[in-house]
Amino acid sequence: MVECVGSPNLFPHGPLAVLRGKGVAGPVKVSFQNNPQLLKPYRHPAGLGSLHSFQHSISTIILPLKSRIPSLKLCQSYALVIRSEIPQNADFPRYYSRKEKKPFPVPVLELRRAARERFKKSKGQPKKPVPPPKNGLIVKSLVPLAYDVFNARIKLINNLKKLLKVVRVHACSCCNEIHVGSVGHPFRSCRGQNANIRKGLHAWTNATVDDIVLPVEAYHLYDRLGKRIPHEERFSIPRIPAVVELCIQAGVNIPEFPAKRRRKPIISIGKKEFVDADESELPDPVPEVPEKPLLNEIPDSEIVAPSDEMDTAWLAEETLGAWEKMRRGAKRLMKMYPVRVCGYCPEVHVGPSGHKAQNCGAHKHQQRNGQHGWQAAVLDDFIPPRYVWHVPDVNEPTLHRELRNFYGQAPAVVEMCIQAGAVVPEEYKSTMRLDVGIPSDLKEAEMVV
Repeated sequence: MVECVGSPNLFPHGPLAVLRGKGVAGPVKVSFQNNPQLLKPYRHPAGLGSLHSFQHSISTIILPLKSRIPSLKLCQSYALVIRSEIPQNADFPRYYSRKEKKPFPVPVLELRRAARERFKKSKGQPKKPVPPPKNGLIVKSLVPLAYDVFNARIKLINNLKKLLKVVRVHACSCCNEIHVGSVGHPFRSCRGQNANIRKGLHAWTNATVDDIVLPVEAYHLYDRLGKRIPHEERFSIPRIPAVVELCIQAGVNIPEFPAKRRRKPIISIGKKEFVDADESELPDPVPEVPEKPLLNEIPDSEIVAPSDEMDTAWLAEETLGAWEKMRRGAKRLMKMYPVRVCGYCPEVHVGPSGHKAQNCGAHKHQQRNGQHGWQAAVLDDFIPPRYVWHVPDVNEPTLHRELRNFYGQAPAVVEMCIQAGAVVPEEYKSTMRLDVGIPSDLKEAEMVV
């Protein structure tokens, strides 16, 4: 939908056309008929589809217009405005040092204000029954989603193993930085051991799947409403991938990691005390058949590389779809099943409250006696995206150190799929800086304002 708006200002170059609305991305021809107040916009047949900046940017374009009638005197001016909800360029994710604490997803003052509002509204009202999963039951509507997230994770890992056969990924042996490309980047950003001797240069080696998708682990809970894990039992409880633990608590049944499935809501006897309801009168539980078959990881010895470019591009699209499916599904599950993260270290716990294991080794952990500072986790804490430098041209993979400010970044999985032939997703285009023109040399870069 396009809206034309006039402006009373006068411009010496003639009238200016104003078009406002979503989806306006293309050069517009403006012509006047006999009525000088009538403005008719036409979309250019060529369009600006090739220029990404006009498709995904919030910008204003002013086009001076000249009347084809010499004797016609126009006393109004117009301006062409192209608007979009997706910004053209966005800042990179902020790097937090080990001495900094992660910010709270919601400020503490807002949490307290919301709690006071809930208390005022509930005052004098009858107590409502506790909904699942807080009452011990699982959310039946999210069980299929949990199976999809579990299978998406397995498919992502299997496809990444295949893509590593055709797409080169480098990992620094001294720090946790990785780079997707045939050669490593020359930026002096290493913060690892002996980085001063190497003047910040990375020591590149071959990367693995664990370097691309970080293996975030969490304790497996048989009863997610049970007592918190004490420090003395930290070695007796198994640790599994955090995404798998979230899927298990959401309803996925894995024989190797059993979980308690209640069929009746719990009975609260105190603020934090409860007892299980009597289920003796219920019939014996029938073994549930999985709604969807669970996938298995392919061993490294059985991995087969794609045969041709078409097969590689198809595999990249499937991998990108599995990545997005896993993240979207995990984000929905996290809204119902709480996930905690330490504000000082990457430790993650899937459950209503964090464990009591005193194994935090972050900055000034001695003052906290090794205890974690639990807070609500966000999706990037649960599934880290691992941003890497985007290579604009695969045929010229070498990045120049002097042009670092002109390059963009993207998650490692997304960058691998793009270099393998996948289409760039819309949500990552802002950080990849696809609209930024890269100078050919340092002299040209110095001329940029």
